Amino acid sequence: MIRNFCRSDISGQHRINFYRSKMLECGMLERDRLTLRRQSAVLCKQLVVDEILIQSLQADDILTESMAESIMAEQTSQKRSWRLLLLLPKRGPRAFNSFCAALRDTEQQHLCDLLTQSPQKDGRETHVESIQLDEEPEGKAGQLLIQTAEKKRERFVDSSLPLPTQEAIAPKRARTHDSMEFSLDADSPITTPVLPCTSAFYLSHCQQSYRMNSSPRGFALVISNVTFDACAAPDLDHRKGGEVDDEVLRKVFTELDYLVTVHRNLPAQGMKTCIENFCRLPEHRTVDSCVVCLLSHGVEGAVYGTDGQLLQLDWIFEAFDNVHCPLLQNKPKMFFIQACRGDEMDCGVEQVDGPARTCSPSCEQRDAGREGQGSGDSRQRGDVGRPRIKLPQRSDMICGFASLKGTAAMRNTKRGSWFIQELNTALRLHARDTHLADILVQVNGRIKEREGYAPGTAHHRCKEMSEFTSSLCKDLYLFPKYQPQY
Repeated sequence: MIRNFCRSDISGQHRINFYRSKMLECGMLERDRLTLRRQSAVLCKQLVVDEILIQSLQADDILTESMAESIMAEQTSQKRSWRLLLLLPKRGPRAFNSFCAALRDTEQQHLCDLLTQSPQKDGRETHVESIQLDEEPEGKAGQLLIQTAEKKRERFVDSSLPLPTQEAIAPKRARTHDSMEFSLDADSPITTPVLPCTSAFYLSHCQQSYRMNSSPRGFALVISNVTFDACAAPDLDHRKGGEVDDEVLRKVFTELDYLVTVHRNLPAQGMKTCIENFCRLPEHRTVDSCVVCLLSHGVEGAVYGTDGQLLQLDWIFEAFDNVHCPLLQNKPKMFFIQACRGDEMDCGVEQVDGPARTCSPSCEQRDAGREGQGSGDSRQRGDVGRPRIKLPQRSDMICGFASLKGTAAMRNTKRGSWFIQELNTALRLHARDTHLADILVQVNGRIKEREGYAPGTAHHRCKEMSEFTSSLCKDLYLFPKYQPQY
């Protein structure tokens, strides 16, 4: 009687979890395991493991949160694909069908066709998975689990899969200015929560680094020009996908404890006014840093407003120097600039020494600006009889550029740019124990590994390279989610 009472007292959710664990114990069906193994080389080259695909597998309870994080933490698309393919055969008999459904959801039907039309799948079998349990499913919870599995199988077996399609890349108009941006496929940005800094790490590194314990850490300004005036700037195309970048930056810097303000589609004078107002915020006195992100079309040393007028980067850096922004003296000022610095496309070179390279199925965009050497009168008069400490006119700045001087930027029309994506990933995973200069080195390394995937176009297998400049005088740790105890 007591045993029966206990059984009836088990909640429906507990029972579902019990059945799920039993199903996973069965492992993947042997025929599905062999199909994945046979097509693993093609999958590693062509599979795009993005956040949508991973979330789909998590929603089906194929991947746990820790598994998803370990996959997305890999530095290249090929490594993410390989790690996923190693995990799938161990995730139960539903894993194969769920993976195929996720491929369709992420517009990778050609890979779904590859798996389902393999020799062992040609018959379109209507095999019903056997659920091996210690007990028969009882009540609504058990029936719901079986019905869900059956619906997934029916969707997989009965659906007619179209031929593979690829995102169309519209040809660019001829330009009269060096403001070209290319739009290519890429992995979507990860949304793994920013990993927190530990108390032990803060205590061991705070003395040799910039002070970074105010809450908020500082103010962040994001200016994102996506739509340009067709009359005033006919040569500047719509930066489709640019809205993804500014949202990614808003989220990651909010999680890093910055108060973020986003402005979109400003003319050059509007950008200038916005930056001047930001520089003059009296609240800068009480915080430890600031962030400025500019996303637009550009040329070397300048970015475009939506009216086709250029705003010089040198003026922007001067606005934050020790003369014009005294409230941020001796505090780190971070700049991230997503804008072209020319119209040259880096087609890459064949590697002569070292291991053979395989093409990555993803590519994105970079934009950049150059830190200027602003001139201006700056004399600090000392007190009578006791000179005050003097500072250089410009110091404590670091600026990440999305591309090298003279080169164009690459942007995915759905998922944003390479540079912003990789910056987002590196900050989320490594800000807890890596200073910003080393984070930007990691971003450079990840971008170096990527290349365009646009067969039949001039952009296929194109390369990009980001860079950064720095006048930081200490290590810059962001110490995410750490609040010192006073």
